[in-house]
Amino acid sequence: MAEVSSVVRDPKRLAAVRATGLLDTDPEPQFDQYARLAALTTKAPRAFVSIVDDRHAFWKSTIGFGDLAVADRQYPVQATACQVLIGTNQPLIVEDVARDPLVRDLAMAERWGMAALAGHPVHGPGGEVLGGLWVMDSAPRAWSETEVLVLSTLAQAISAEIALRDALSRANRHVSLLQAAGKVSSELAQTLQRSLLPPLIPEMPGIDAAASFIPAAGGVIVTGDFYDLFPTGGSRWCAVLGDVSGHGVPAAQITALARYTIRADALNTLSPSRVLEQLNQALLAQRIPDERFLTAACAILRPEEGGFTGLLTTAGHPSVLLRRADGSVESLWTSGTVLGLFEDADLGQDRFTLWPGDALVMYSDGVTEAHIPDDWDLFGEGRLIKLLAESAHLDAEALVKRISDAALNHSHGHMIDDMAILALRVPPPD
Repeated sequence: MAEVSSVVRDPKRLAAVRATGLLDTDPEPQFDQYARLAALTTKAPRAFVSIVDDRHAFWKSTIGFGDLAVADRQYPVQATACQVLIGTNQPLIVEDVARDPLVRDLAMAERWGMAALAGHPVHGPGGEVLGGLWVMDSAPRAWSETEVLVLSTLAQAISAEIALRDALSRANRHVSLLQAAGKVSSELAQTLQRSLLPPLIPEMPGIDAAASFIPAAGGVIVTGDFYDLFPTGGSRWCAVLGDVSGHGVPAAQITALARYTIRADALNTLSPSRVLEQLNQALLAQRIPDERFLTAACAILRPEEGGFTGLLTTAGHPSVLLRRADGSVESLWTSGTVLGLFEDADLGQDRFTLWPGDALVMYSDGVTEAHIPDDWDLFGEGRLIKLLAESAHLDAEALVKRISDAALNHSHGHMIDDMAILALRVPPPD
């Protein structure tokens, strides 16, 4: 373990750990929520988030351990599996602790009756391994590929939360040091906003996909519109577009929680209504102090012969528009309230199909509510439907651009809200 220990003591890593300000602190809802999701989705009785310096592994969040004081949530590094995780920068998956020489003799294993263990690294903004997200069981068990993927997704979410806090802390320091605080704030907002959106839309087999985000404030304020497109296992894919109320760092934190909660839950269900129900419970568990809420449209698609079938759920969100190859447009909408306010969001779901030449368009209300100053003639769904009907020849990227250009032209460039657009199109035959 000498090589592993040297990595644990690396000065750059230790500086990154100290910069988080998380060591020896009380539990926080953001981290508790991710640990709770890890336990729930892997069906493990216990989960915890560890932050590790050169002396001890500190458990920032614990689920299934009862109430532990700060002093009871730390262990010498050599008594835990954390230094293995840090030394390898790889997941540690143990199906039977008693048979694994790396962990069977650990004091932590004996104290908590640990018989199976799975952990994934949590990284700092510079890529340093700060600790890990762990789940454990009291009986030997196999960890499925989906459970390991869920653990990876939630560990990335924790890393994103830490990066968000780091960016905010750096911005505050810059503002106090620089007179050009406006420039620093703008750069910070743009950095945070980019971190809440996928850097690239992935290539989905059989689908031409494109997306756009245009901030209302020119990128100087962090806002809550987001979109995502990702595989959920097998040949299924999930597409989601959401809108968090308000702006600033609180909205960004909720957006990050929403994206990664959706990514984790979509791996375990074929139902978009179930995905958004889980998100609603996650938002309620955060005890959002100022009653921020979230609207969303979520679709899960899979290929069928000649096209795609899908299920769609909208939660207090504008209708999703389905433009057929012949130019006709269908408005898809399901029952359901906004998320984060009520225990029962009463979410429904609807089935749809996409054939060659068809396009599915999700958008935030910044598109349909665009208007010029002092004139409440909104761009509206009617204009959007007419535009889509006239755009059957456009691919997804051109279609997204035409929508955003039309809304901006209608408002003379005046934006009262952000615009997010996601389009999925089945290419027609050559």
